[in-house]
Amino acid sequence: MAEPKLAVRRKSRSSSERKRSRARAQPIAASSPVARKRPSSGGEGAPAEAPCTNDSEEDMFGDYDSFYGNDLLIAQVDDIEHKYLQDKNMDVKAAGEIALGNLQSGVHQKDQDNFSASENVTVLRSDKEGACQMRDSDPADGNQELSESILDDLPSSQLLYFEKMNELSSASRTSPVSKGRDEHVNSSSDKIRDPLSFYAGAEHRNRPTDSSSRSKCVLLKTESLKDHLKSAMTGNARAQTLQVSKTKQLKEAVLSEEIFVARKVIESSSVDIGPFYGLPSKVKDLFRQLRGIETLYEWQHDCLMLESLQQRRNLIYSLPTGGGKTLVAEIIILQELLCRQKDVLMILPYVAIVQEKVKGLSSFGIELGFLVEEYAGSKGRFPPVKRRVKKSLYIATIEKGHALVNSLIETERIYDLGLVVVDELHMLGEGSRGAILEITLAKILYTSKKTQIIGMSATLNNVGDLQKFLQAEYYTNNFRPVELKEYIKIRDTIYAVDSKTENGFAFSRLLNFKYSGNLEKADPDHIIALVAEVIPKYSCLIFCPTKKNCENVASMVCKYLKKEFRAHREKEKQDLIKNLKSIGNGTVCPVLKQTIPFGIAYHHSGLTNDERKSIEEAYSSGVLCLLACTATLAAGVNLPARRVILRAPYVGNDFLKKNQYKQMIGRAGRAGIDSAGESILIVQEKDKHLVQDLVHSPLENCYSNLLLELTKGMQSLLLSLVGLKIAVTHEEVDNFMCCTLLGVQQQLVSKEKSLSEIIKGGLENLIEKGLLKGRISEKDHNSKSTLTVTPLGKATYKGSIDLAYCNLLYTELKKGLEGLVLESNLHLLYLSTPYDMTSTCSPDWMIYLRQFNQLSAAEQKVADIVGVPESFITKKASGQAIRKHVDNAVVNRLYLTFVLHTLLKETNIWSVSEKFNMSRGYVQSLLNSAASFASCLLHFCE
Repeated sequence: MAEPKLAVRRKSRSSSERKRSRARAQPIAASSPVARKRPSSGGEGAPAEAPCTNDSEEDMFGDYDSFYGNDLLIAQVDDIEHKYLQDKNMDVKAAGEIALGNLQSGVHQKDQDNFSASENVTVLRSDKEGACQMRDSDPADGNQELSESILDDLPSSQLLYFEKMNELSSASRTSPVSKGRDEHVNSSSDKIRDPLSFYAGAEHRNRPTDSSSRSKCVLLKTESLKDHLKSAMTGNARAQTLQVSKTKQLKEAVLSEEIFVARKVIESSSVDIGPFYGLPSKVKDLFRQLRGIETLYEWQHDCLMLESLQQRRNLIYSLPTGGGKTLVAEIIILQELLCRQKDVLMILPYVAIVQEKVKGLSSFGIELGFLVEEYAGSKGRFPPVKRRVKKSLYIATIEKGHALVNSLIETERIYDLGLVVVDELHMLGEGSRGAILEITLAKILYTSKKTQIIGMSATLNNVGDLQKFLQAEYYTNNFRPVELKEYIKIRDTIYAVDSKTENGFAFSRLLNFKYSGNLEKADPDHIIALVAEVIPKYSCLIFCPTKKNCENVASMVCKYLKKEFRAHREKEKQDLIKNLKSIGNGTVCPVLKQTIPFGIAYHHSGLTNDERKSIEEAYSSGVLCLLACTATLAAGVNLPARRVILRAPYVGNDFLKKNQYKQMIGRAGRAGIDSAGESILIVQEKDKHLVQDLVHSPLENCYSNLLLELTKGMQSLLLSLVGLKIAVTHEEVDNFMCCTLLGVQQQLVSKEKSLSEIIKGGLENLIEKGLLKGRISEKDHNSKSTLTVTPLGKATYKGSIDLAYCNLLYTELKKGLEGLVLESNLHLLYLSTPYDMTSTCSPDWMIYLRQFNQLSAAEQKVADIVGVPESFITKKASGQAIRKHVDNAVVNRLYLTFVLHTLLKETNIWSVSEKFNMSRGYVQSLLNSAASFASCLLHFCE
């Protein structure tokens, strides 16, 4: 707020009056303290009308303007003396108090000698077009508003002083003099605006006849006002200063100024950006403090300066793993949140990565004033809370991101979403999750033209199709901060991968490690030899085909390592075992208990979330130097290593894909730690030709999965299009489908039917299932007949229920209404058990029977109601033939319900996993899936 200045308006008088006043004023001038000589800009010879200012004089009140007057003061006092009568000192004091009250609007005086009780009328104005000028028509209100607005920006000493003065003035309101003063205040706006004119009014009613009393009155007046102002200045000087950190205020001012400048720069789409890519310099400091990033790589700078980003066009960029893609995305996200003041959605493939990213960006949110919201598992609110001030960064899995976009479209808030960032964009080509990601992006492209989409991946091939789909530009670079050397090992020979040679491999070296007969049998692939070359000084990852293989490799390696390995960071390893023990309520995995003292552990989905986090942190800090892990770690959290060993070119029973191979070897080489990284693929002679193709082939193409995943893909999309009113006629649905990846690739994907015919068949199928209402014209697909969604259809897309199960779920819920058993939680748990986990479950029939026998009579009745009779379980457990048909999906689902039921009673994952002979990770995964499905079920029922 600009500092208020005091404008002065003079009453007009005739020249003869001025002369007469000057003549009469001479006798008083010498004795009056007010009439002492004051500094003047014009010196002694300056005209009487000139304002009294002195630029050279030190100003104790800084930028606050002082009162200024002129040499006609004595003549004016003489006029008052002749016109008005005053014989009560109390009235003089009252007038002074009102004058002081008006001075409380933040106006200060330079020097008590600069104050003159002139006839000038004071009117407060601000620097900006008189924004604080008091209104003539409503003086009381104007004065109050003015005081409040100016007091807000006053120094703390002033605030304390004015509080004290207000207390004194309120105490004096009961006196007759103050009552009289209030009456005068209300009677005229001029009296409020000019305390001296009010004072003059009082004189007019009480004019004295004696000349000596007139002289005495003037002296009293001037001394009274002078004393008041003197005490005001003294009070200001003595008032305590509130403890407000000047440094903090200054930092906040600089930050807000930089955000304002950056916002202006972004809006103007200029290349001339702010201190840190259009962001406050505080962002650069945070990257330095929290991430240890001093400078950006050259490619990162080039990418951020791309014209397509300056103009907010969609962008796909691709670099090798470890090249620093995520940092670029984070800077773009911060630009959107801070400069353009829009919400941002970041879509990541796995729950673990979402949690890691939420943790990593929360500190930025706290420092820079935006919210970080997690949408993974059972977390997330639909629609999200609408914030008035702070903007939100939603970090979501693919499924939760889709549900979030649906809720924003439904509540007409999709325009609040300024940016969508997709990590691992190649996931578009991977099964049902790829279909859901494609649907999400297509909806954003169709419904919000102003939402920018940024996609990134290390493994993209058919970029042209993706560019067409996302209407995006493309940036790529082969930069890696650390050089990667690729090798393969056949028997005891290591070959370098070299595309220039005839068979693609060049001899590198023979393994130099002495194997005993027993060791050769235990480790035919020479894993110990490869590992011993790097650990414990450097870190190493071994990718294994299966979870069981991970545990076996970790056990085998530590058995044959030298005892010296135990001494490396021994205390931290013991602390890690204690931590894992506390996580498992006093139990720790026997394999981990054996391997951790050697600095070795396994890492796969069989671990609980807390165990996995502890092991990852220990590996990152160097306490653990070797992890035996599955392929999920390659696509998950960032855990780089000096050497990466691929135990076999398989994931489970499937041969390795090029994308998976690239992701795994991409973990080799740690920026800022290693000068080079190396990967070694262990190959059997029989797989040599397959591996040649794998290493030298291009990356796999990314194809739409909307048709392959029918219920989670095409049908789910058609249902939500009609339900959200994005497209409600056959023609509109056709137009939308042209915006999908399937629309771009329709020639490649479906050769038998046209896209329009596929759409027509999908809509008819939904009408048959009772999810849509309407009619599809047989002759002309451009028919304007409108489709509407049924209550069941609405429940299905709003609850994000797979269309394969929606009718079954509805039937089971209706059946539940007829006879829901509420004596225990078992029946409700059964209804909340996710359908998609039944296919991975294979019951142990003896455990099944034992758990069934432990149920109460009411709980056994639940098993009968859902369709699993006791006789069936008994016959299965005893190995007898079953004649009666029982649905396997129901049997498996009830078995999983028993696991949840036991977990609800015991809460200890360890004991439950042992009781059912399952891994801890599987039990926890079941629990998370059930929580997520229960959330979907709630929305379905609503």
